[in-house]
Amino acid sequence: MTPITARYAQRPTPRYTSYPTAPHFEADFPEATYRGWLGALDPDTPVSLYLHVPFCRQMCWYCGCNMKLVKREGPLEQYVETLLQEIRLVRDALPAQMKVAHLHLGGGTPTALTPDQMGRVMAAIRENFDLLPDAELAIESDPRTLTDQMVAELAKLGFNRASFGVQEFDPKVQETINRVQPPEMVANAVETFRRHGIEAINFDLIYGLPYQDVEKLLTTIRHVADMAPDRIALFGYAHVPWVAKNQRMIPEEALPDAAARADQAARAAEAIVAAGYEVIGIDHFARPGDSLAKAAKNGALHRNFQGYTNDASETMIGLGATSIGRTPWGFVQNNPETGAWTRAIRVGQLPVHKGLTFSGDDKLRGAVIERIMCDGHADIDAIGQRFGQSPAWWHDTKSDLEGMERDGLLTLTRNGVTLTEEGRILARVVASAFDAYLASSKARHSVAL
Repeated sequence: MTPITARYAQRPTPRYTSYPTAPHFEADFPEATYRGWLGALDPDTPVSLYLHVPFCRQMCWYCGCNMKLVKREGPLEQYVETLLQEIRLVRDALPAQMKVAHLHLGGGTPTALTPDQMGRVMAAIRENFDLLPDAELAIESDPRTLTDQMVAELAKLGFNRASFGVQEFDPKVQETINRVQPPEMVANAVETFRRHGIEAINFDLIYGLPYQDVEKLLTTIRHVADMAPDRIALFGYAHVPWVAKNQRMIPEEALPDAAARADQAARAAEAIVAAGYEVIGIDHFARPGDSLAKAAKNGALHRNFQGYTNDASETMIGLGATSIGRTPWGFVQNNPETGAWTRAIRVGQLPVHKGLTFSGDDKLRGAVIERIMCDGHADIDAIGQRFGQSPAWWHDTKSDLEGMERDGLLTLTRNGVTLTEEGRILARVVASAFDAYLASSKARHSVAL
C-alpha cells in the first residue's frame, strides 16, 4: 500500500450500508408515514424481513451493536410477547399477506432465546407472512451459548444459513475483547449445524483488534479454512467508545495503528483468497459456487444493513427494537430502547423512532454508491438516465474524483468511474464523493480501512 493510499485509509467514512446513512435519519418520524408506506406496497412483490433480538448471554467489549446483557428469562419472554404483537401490527398495516424471499434474525444474539420462544416467533411469521419455498432463512449465533436443542429447533423451523462471530482465535486477543471461544468450540458449533442439515455457514472476522498482528490473524484464517464456511466477512474493528460504552474496556494503547491495520487487512484478504474464496465487494469473500459469488459475477450484488447480499428486494421490514427497515419511499428505524418500543406496541402503534423520506436525488446517488461498493465501477450516465437525469448531473463531483484518479484510486471514463485494484479496498472513500450529506454532517465515522 502506497503512502497516499494509506492516507486515504485513515479517512473517517460511512460504511454505506444505506444511503442516506443512518446519522441523517430524522427523530420523531411520523408513525402515520410509515403506516402509509406499508399500506402502499405492491402485494405481488416479495419483501425481506429483519428481526432484531437485542440480548446477549455474554458481553463482548468490541461490540458496537445495540444489545443488552441478559441473565434472567423474564426480559426475554416479555420481549418475545411484544415481538409477536408487533408482527401482527405490521401485518395489519400491509395490503396483503406479503411474500418473503429473505429473512434474517440478528442481534444481539437471537439464539439467546429458548427453542420454544424461537418456535413461537417463527410460527407468528408464517401465520402473518408467506415464506416462499426457496426463501433464505438466516440466523446469527454465538458458539459459546449454543445448544444442540436450539440447532435442532432451527432446522425444524426451516433455517438454512447460520452466521458466527469468530473475530479472532488468538487467546490474548480473545481475553482482551471478552470473547473466549477456542477453535474447537466454533468447529463443534459448525458441525452441529451441518449435522442437523443447516449447511450454509457464514463467519465474521475482525482485524484491528487489541494485541492483534498479522501472524495471529493468519493463524486464525488457517483454522477458519479448515472449517470451510461458505462465506467470510472481514471487518475492520470500529473503535467508537463514544457510541458503544463497552468499548471503553478495550485498552486503546493495544490497538494497532493505521499502517498495521492496513497491513492486516491486505494480508488477511490474500490468505482468504489463497484458501479458495472469491472477493465480494470490499470485505466479503465467498466460495465460487455460493449464491453471493454468483450474484457478484452477474452484477446482481446488493448492499444493505446486513452487508453484501443477493437480496434484490426494495423493501425490508424491520421488526424488534432498534431494527431498521427500508421501503421504496424511505427508511425507518424502530425505537432502540426496549421499554419505549414495548409501550408503543401495547397501544397499537408501530414503534417508529427515526426515519427518512427520500427526496431530491437521494435514490440516484444511492444507486451510484451501491454500484461502486458492489462492483468497483459505475456507469454513472446510465444510472442517471434511469432516474431522468442529464449525463452532466454528476460533474460537480469531478474535482474530488480527479484528485483520487491522480492518487491512483480510480480511472475516470466518459460515462463513469472504475476503481483500480488498490482503490477497490477504499471503495467507501470513492463512494463518499457522491454523498451529498457528508460535508455538512457532524456524525463521527470509523476509518475507511
